[in-house]
Amino acid sequence: MKLLSGQLDALQIIWLRFAIALLVLGPLWWGMRRDERRWGALLGALLFLAFWLQIEGLARTSSNRNAFVTGLNVLVVPLLAMLALRRRYGWRLWAACAMACAGMVLMFHEDAPWNFGDTLTLISTLFYAIYILTLEQCAQRTQARPLRATRMAAVQASVMFAAASVLLLLRPGGMDWTAQLAELGTPAWTALIYLGLLASVLVVTLQTWGQQRVDAMRSAIVFGLEPVFAALTAWLMLGERMGLVAISGAALVVAALVFSQMEPPRAASSTINT
Repeated sequence: MKLLSGQLDALQIIWLRFAIALLVLGPLWWGMRRDERRWGALLGALLFLAFWLQIEGLARTSSNRNAFVTGLNVLVVPLLAMLALRRRYGWRLWAACAMACAGMVLMFHEDAPWNFGDTLTLISTLFYAIYILTLEQCAQRTQARPLRATRMAAVQASVMFAAASVLLLLRPGGMDWTAQLAELGTPAWTALIYLGLLASVLVVTLQTWGQQRVDAMRSAIVFGLEPVFAALTAWLMLGERMGLVAISGAALVVAALVFSQMEPPRAASSTINT
């Protein structure tokens, strides 16, 4: 997305990305159930807002900063769950959150002040957190008849594509950006195909499937790995370097993920035969 943001704006990237995704997911509308359409539409709307704001922020800040702010899901998800769903969490998950956030602070090694791009990304993080919690609620309320992840991904991709289409048509110039498409080179089209097929079809499907089996808090901690992968990718593709402190932060995020999944030892019990 960072590579593409220099040639296309956020709505154009979303439109092209999910147009490609729908080439694969579109046929899955056949035989879709009503509850899959309903939940998929709600999740798609939340995901659109999160994507749109994240890409707008990414165009105004570095990929490392964007990934760090997005990684604040680790804190936003439990805070929202406490406020909206009145949940309480054990010390182990809170400790993992603290470790992950400390790691992300270390990774956030640039000295530039907070900017408008960071603010847009922070707002997108709020919608990502709501998306994660909504997906958990969806899984819990449909346990008797689980929703199919591929169908849910198809609805979300359709909503993303439709929302981007409407907003593009409403703005000056509308869909008249064929000249920009003609100027896109092989790297840009490769990035779009990757975003459409792997980052949209595969990832959205896997997230929908996975969160039927993992609660929102653990999902947020897993998403805390995003700054780690983003920093590594930015180093390989964009030349954004990580120092020793940032690498230490990445290691701390991974440690937090492992710690959150560790089960406490069970108390030993004895059996008396009578």
